[in-house]
Amino acid sequence: MITDRTGATVESVPPRRHLPPLLKLALEMGPLVVFFLGNAYAERIGVHPESKLFVATGVFIAATTLSLGIHFALLRRLPIMPLVSGAVVLVFGGLTLALQDKTFIMMKPTIVNTLFGLVLLGGLAFGKPLLSVVLDSMFALSDEGWRKLTFRWGLFFLALAVLNEVVWRTQTEDFWVNFKVFGIMPLTVAFALAQTPLLLRHEQKDGTEAP
Repeated sequence: MITDRTGATVESVPPRRHLPPLLKLALEMGPLVVFFLGNAYAERIGVHPESKLFVATGVFIAATTLSLGIHFALLRRLPIMPLVSGAVVLVFGGLTLALQDKTFIMMKPTIVNTLFGLVLLGGLAFGKPLLSVVLDSMFALSDEGWRKLTFRWGLFFLALAVLNEVVWRTQTEDFWVNFKVFGIMPLTVAFALAQTPLLLRHEQKDGTEAP
C-alpha cells in the first residue's frame, strides 16, 4: 500500500512480470523443435513416410499446449502472440489430424503471420501502433519509434506469410518442415537484430527520447 499527495492510501500496482529471455526463447522454440524431431524420427518407430507429418503435428499440439501451460503458470497470463499462435496451432493442427489433410498445418504460419501483419498495419491506419501489445514488448520507445517499428514488423509478418505459401506449395514436406524450424526463426532473429539502430535512436530513458 502507498499514499498519494493528499495522504490517502491507494493500492500499489505490482510490476508486470516477464520471463527471462532464455526461458522465453525455450518456450517459443521448444514446440518447433519437437515438431521437427517428430517429423525426422517418425519413420524410425515404424511410421509410414506419408504419415510422419501427422505424427509431428500431434506432438506439436502437445508441446504447444505444455508450453502455454508453463507460460501461464509462471506469469498468470498469456501474452497475445503466444496465445494467438498457440490457438491457431490447436485449431489447424486439430483439423489436420481430424481430416487427415496436411494443408491445414502447412497453412498455419501463413494464417498467423498474415493476422499479425494486418493487425499491426491496421492499427497504424487508425493511429494506434499496437506492437508493444502484440509482442508483449519490454521496450520504452517514443511514439515515432513505435510507429516506425510497428510498420516494419507489419510488413515483415506479411512477407513471412507470402514466403511460407511459396515454400509449402512448391517444395517437399521435409523441406517445408526444415524451413519452418530453421528458416523462419533465423529470419525473424536477423530482422529483429536489424532493428537495433531504430530502438537505440528512439529509446526513452526517464521519460525522454534519446538524442
